[in-house]
Amino acid sequence: MPDKEELYDEAVDLYADEKYDEAIEVYKKALDEDPDYIDAIHGLTMCYQAKGDLDSAIELTRKHIERDPEDILAWTNLSMFYQKKGMIPEAEKAGAEARRLDWKRQLKEGKK
Repeated sequence: MPDKEELYDEAVDLYADEKYDEAIEVYKKALDEDPDYIDAIHGLTMCYQAKGDLDSAIELTRKHIERDPEDILAWTNLSMFYQKKGMIPEAEKAGAEARRLDWKRQLKEGKK
């Protein structure tokens, strides 16, 4: 049985081939092995977005943010998903949070 990284690689290839439904199933298998596998979570949300299922992309991203509120990519993606759905105030708020977290990260790196 493939491990989570092998499943992730397979899902990425399926996504690149625009086989979104198949990629979703493989990402879910990777997440069955490790529910906190961030790369698979992000990949899965991008599959939902590519299929036009913005509600699922938003829901999964928001659940991930509840567990990891400082994930800059998650906030950036959430902003994009909201924007595509026409939810501009929500998109602007999520984008602002992504920028704030990035500035915070830059300040921490500058102190090292």
